[in-house]
Amino acid sequence: MSGSVFFRKLRPALAAIGLVFMGAAVGAEPQHAIAMYGTPALPPDFAHLPQANADAPKGGEIRFGESGGFDSLNPWILKGRAPAAIGSYTVETLMGRSYDEPFTLYGLLAESVDTDDARSWVEFTLRDGARFSDGTPVTIDDVMWSYEMLGTLGHPRYHTAWAKVAKMEQTGPRSLRFTFTEPDRELALLMGMRPVLSRAQWLGKDFAATTLEVPLGSGPYVVDRFEAGRYIVLKRNPDWWGADLPFNRGLHNFDEIRYDYFGDGGIVFEAFKAGEISSWREGNSAKWTSAYDFPAVTSGQVVKSEIPHQRPSGITGLVFNTRRAQFADWRVREALTEVFNFEFINATLNGGTEPRIASYFSNSPLGMVPGPASGRVAELLAPFAADLVPGTIEGYSLPVGDGTELNRANTRTALALLEEAGWAVQDGALKNAAGEVFSFEIVLAQGAREVISIVEIYTQALARLGITPKVTLVDSAQYTERTNAYDFDMAWYVRGLSLSPGNEQLLYWGSKGVNEPGSRNWMGMASPAAEAMIQAMLESRDQAEFVAATQALDRILTAGRYVIPIWYSQVSRLAHDRSLHFPAHVPLYGDWLGYQPDVWWHDAAK
Repeated sequence: MSGSVFFRKLRPALAAIGLVFMGAAVGAEPQHAIAMYGTPALPPDFAHLPQANADAPKGGEIRFGESGGFDSLNPWILKGRAPAAIGSYTVETLMGRSYDEPFTLYGLLAESVDTDDARSWVEFTLRDGARFSDGTPVTIDDVMWSYEMLGTLGHPRYHTAWAKVAKMEQTGPRSLRFTFTEPDRELALLMGMRPVLSRAQWLGKDFAATTLEVPLGSGPYVVDRFEAGRYIVLKRNPDWWGADLPFNRGLHNFDEIRYDYFGDGGIVFEAFKAGEISSWREGNSAKWTSAYDFPAVTSGQVVKSEIPHQRPSGITGLVFNTRRAQFADWRVREALTEVFNFEFINATLNGGTEPRIASYFSNSPLGMVPGPASGRVAELLAPFAADLVPGTIEGYSLPVGDGTELNRANTRTALALLEEAGWAVQDGALKNAAGEVFSFEIVLAQGAREVISIVEIYTQALARLGITPKVTLVDSAQYTERTNAYDFDMAWYVRGLSLSPGNEQLLYWGSKGVNEPGSRNWMGMASPAAEAMIQAMLESRDQAEFVAATQALDRILTAGRYVIPIWYSQVSRLAHDRSLHFPAHVPLYGDWLGYQPDVWWHDAAK
């Protein structure tokens, strides 16, 4: 989908929420919601979220399959591997996000939010009656303790925003205020999105340690039973305090949500075919067409649904660790991108049906415009021109192969780039002037069959350059440990990006991640230009400035040649038991966070 077509599709949603960054609560008066983009789409007396079916029946179960395992029930720290469902469904935040808008929060644990025009502070008031699953009230003390623990001992993803909080103070029996250290219009929203935990449960315990103790939360589900590394079952809390909130009507309809863990994705698919799990996301378009002829499909027990979306492509592919000397030169990264035979790989694995990821924010108005930078984008980049990688300002696009397996023209271009960078083929191997062989390791997670197939084709192309990489398959625990510590040369990298990029971009691409473990800056980039664009995004007060800053960041990332991207899909392909249903209205983000199982329900009769 072109950017112009996407923007036309998105324009009604943007029009409904007004101009960008004018602020949802601009006066000293509490509001029911807050939007990064103008005013919230839903009024104070809204009945339910547009993507929810308020009449959805309650009951039944949904069963998912996951590859890998888990060894902790604490998903808020760097250590260990915890089921994502713990953070999604057993605890709550002050505000809840509507995924039918680019970035709007509505009251959840908090009944109201207040901020000033500059968004130099934000204040929340808790709902009277908010309760943890053991019946104890959610208090301001719980909120303040949770925020401090997360900001200091929690996962690094919480640290960036917490470092910008100058003061956190209780301002009333059920209210608290955060005052910020610097201009950053997103902080008022981020402070509404932190999980609130029970302080009493953690007294005398090390918050930063892994644990299999079930966390106490205020969410719609509680952990019913589990076996570490094998399965976990969540049970809908019949006494959930928030069941009747407008924000929650039509959500969280299953009595049970079960996650079973398997060795790899291929085994999960076989379990789905056997009826052991009830829903499967298919990432391969060719397989979607050819591999769904098993009995459950032909009998109608399993149905296939395609869910469209309007979110950015994000980035998926092989990431270079530029902390390694051999990948520090952009010409080397470009050469290795040249021989990544996308057209051949796409045809072999997908039948050539999927579009390639053109940039990190492609498929959206936030994506860079092809050709030379112009207008405000060029102005933002100009102060950094001397240090930017070639193509950032002039324009950069990914290499295009001829579709053949040998891909000779791209191979010749790659060899020329490598020679410029000081590497040449000697005795069948790529070496530098000192005779050192160009070598590196590709680290992959076991069971990622499609990824392994991609890398197998890629290594054959690398052999034509005199490069024989070592491919190492590790289990999910080792993969997490190695990537958290940046202990790899090249690895498989997936980053979903939203229509409202903000502070998380510093975690993704900020220079602190070069040395601090656990960031998402796997490539090890340290770019003052990128950080300046992120700051411009955070301080923007109008749509044009925000879009220009994001497009400029997209140029820096894409022309940096940090990731060899593959394809993305404009739909999600979900095969599921016919007893599972979803509303007709598909939210802006499609099948993403907050969709399945959140708005789905079970109805065997239909």
